[in-house]
Order: sequence, then C-alpha cells, then structure tokens
Amino acid sequence: MEDDLILVNENDVEIGTMPKLLAHQLGRLHRAFSIFIFNDKKELLIQQRALHKYHSAGQWANSCCSHPKPNENTQDAALRRLQEELGFITPLTYVDSLIYKADVNGGLIEHEYDHLYVGFYNQAIQPNIEEVAAVRWVTIPQLLHEINQQPDIFTPWFKKILIKYPSLNFELS
Repeated sequence: MEDDLILVNENDVEIGTMPKLLAHQLGRLHRAFSIFIFNDKKELLIQQRALHKYHSAGQWANSCCSHPKPNENTQDAALRRLQEELGFITPLTYVDSLIYKADVNGGLIEHEYDHLYVGFYNQAIQPNIEEVAAVRWVTIPQLLHEINQQPDIFTPWFKKILIKYPSLNFELS
C-alpha cells in the first residue's frame, strides 16, 4: 500500500493528504524533513540513495530525508526514518524550514515544505540497503567542490538547501 503525504499550504498548515506518487506527479506542496548528521570532525554524513528508488535513484543526498505520515509529528518521523534508513537514533535539533520545488526525473516533482534538523553521531553506520546504496562522511568544502565538479550526482533538494545555507552554518546551532 502506498504512503500518503501530508499536503500543506505555504504556512505549513495541513490541507489534506494524497498518495505519494500522485503528489510527486502533480507537484503538490507537501510536508517533508531533511536531516544533517555531523561528527566530531565537523564532517557531514551523506547518503547515496538506493538504486531502485523511484526518483533520484543513485544520487547523493543529505544524511536522511523523507516525509511524515498523516498524524505523525515531523520530529518523530525524522527519528523514525533515521533509524529505518541508517540504523541509529541520535537527538535532533530543529533549525529551520524552506519551501522548494524541483524536477526529480521521470516527470516527477518534489515540492516540499522541508523541515531541517541537525544531529551529531560518531559511531559506525549500518545503512538499510533497501533505502541506501552507500554512506560517507565529507567536509563542507569537499562537498561543495564535488557539487561544483559533478552537480548531477547530487539530489536537487540537497543543492537547493546548500544554496540557502552554503556552509551549512546551522551545524553549530
């Protein structure tokens, strides 16, 4: 059974739900979250999306991102997906939100009211291979260099967040 997304207006007020694929086909604004996990070296954990994902497959993205389920608190959803995708939970701090719209291939559009969270973690990572093809730690300067050299291997939302926060300066919040 396909998950429903929470449709919202530009003030993040819920206005209904819609099946995930349909929301992406129509480009409807929906609630989402993006997580940025840093280690003690101030490196960012990034993940390569599983190769069978229905959009942005194989592209590199921030540590974890997804959508809350109907009637699920966004921070609870973020913790749930962190465990499901990367195999760990760590405290998360809400830092900001942004709205973006991006083509993600195959006629699909991500149009998200994206809640941004930051956390810290220094242990081994055991990613769920159904969700994540690979993970790695990277410094922000190295990440920006890679995006400049090979922009197509990174997800559109990750690049849009970096436009708003070019140094991910919220990492120390």
